[in-house]
Amino acid sequence: MDDGPSDARTAVFEHHRGLLFSIAYRMLGSVADAEDALQDAFIRWQRASETDVRSPKAFLVTIVSRLCINHLQSARVQRETYVGEWLPEPLVTDPGSDVLRIAQVDESVSMAMLLLLERLTPVERAVFLLGEIFEYPHAEIAGMLGLSEANCRQLLRRARQHVRMERPRFSASGRQHTDLLERFHRAAGSGDMDGLLVLLSRDVVMHTDGGGKANALPLPIYGPDKVARASVFGLSKLKTLKPLQRIVEINGEPGIVSYVGGRPQSVFTIEVNEGRIRAIYIVTNPEKLSHLPPPPF
Repeated sequence: MDDGPSDARTAVFEHHRGLLFSIAYRMLGSVADAEDALQDAFIRWQRASETDVRSPKAFLVTIVSRLCINHLQSARVQRETYVGEWLPEPLVTDPGSDVLRIAQVDESVSMAMLLLLERLTPVERAVFLLGEIFEYPHAEIAGMLGLSEANCRQLLRRARQHVRMERPRFSASGRQHTDLLERFHRAAGSGDMDGLLVLLSRDVVMHTDGGGKANALPLPIYGPDKVARASVFGLSKLKTLKPLQRIVEINGEPGIVSYVGGRPQSVFTIEVNEGRIRAIYIVTNPEKLSHLPPPPF
């Protein structure tokens, strides 16, 4: 491999970029960090000798997976000092968006799932994604991550059990999801508390992420009454900025992006279960919104 032309290696890497980004984004929950991981992997790919590479695809997936594990292990310390609650970076997945060329879109990329994956250890997260989402066999995952096959099976079983315990049993259709999102937005915008309470599940929780750089609540809010009041208050404050708001697909599900001065100010998404809103995710950290496209007209 080391005697081949650089452009040939670049072509091979670009051929697998979609898969690599899909893994890295799900592992890290960050577009910027995923792109950094791919850049690092590309450098290692260019420097690899022929004896190191039996399969380009397996080599690249191995490198990206290990880079992501290392990043998450170091990021644990950073997350502990993060101001307020940490949420994944929102990703616009509208049909025709650039991201569709670099990442498959399914339930595993939803905000709810990415936040749930944060509760797994970095190695559990890698094993779960490679086995459950990308359907690699145990033997290949074990080789990629330097694990025994028995340990790999145990990690995957444990991760699956944890995810199944927390994942909603009944997901909403796209139409129902959009309908609930629009009804919630109208009710919150008009201060209709009764209208909001009808839409919220008993165990609803609101997550907000400002990263200390924008207005956000320091901790999650639990319960229909508190979430409804916080929603009315938050939307009334947002209205003073006269935002341009658009419904777009965020992480595979409908969400609302608010633009102020032509720049994304916030991303609002919901998780639906059994016909009601189970969770609300609001990202206002400008660093996590900088990669979003300009407002559609």
